[in-house]
Amino acid sequence: MKIAIGADHGGFELKQTLTAKLSAMGHEVIDMGTDSATSVDYPDFADQVCGQILDGRAQFGVLVCGTGIGMSMAANKYRGIRAALCDNEYSARMSREHNNANILCLGDRVLGKGLAENIVEVWLSASFDGGRHQRRVDKFSD
Repeated sequence: MKIAIGADHGGFELKQTLTAKLSAMGHEVIDMGTDSATSVDYPDFADQVCGQILDGRAQFGVLVCGTGIGMSMAANKYRGIRAALCDNEYSARMSREHNNANILCLGDRVLGKGLAENIVEVWLSASFDGGRHQRRVDKFSD
């Protein structure tokens, strides 16, 4: 699976960890940056990851900033993007099963690396249930 990943300076370290984890899981990772802990603007990286998904170059995305809040707000402005800010495995699974999330947002400053890796694994292993959930997703996607 192709997964685009991006982060600002506050999420740089976790992005590096997750890039290695995703590659080890056998996924093709498209790293959209940033490439250091030097201060940058998170919307720029959300834009790049969303573009990868909307253009069909990646199936899913992962965005990381200090809390994940800014990235989720920036990503959700795009029609067709369903970015979910998750801080536990249950929310990650439900964001895929019930909300058909195509971007996972995480906060480097609020999650431990082990928990973040677990969240990514759960999120990627879950799939959209459809059915009654499709009707609901359609309502906020239109």
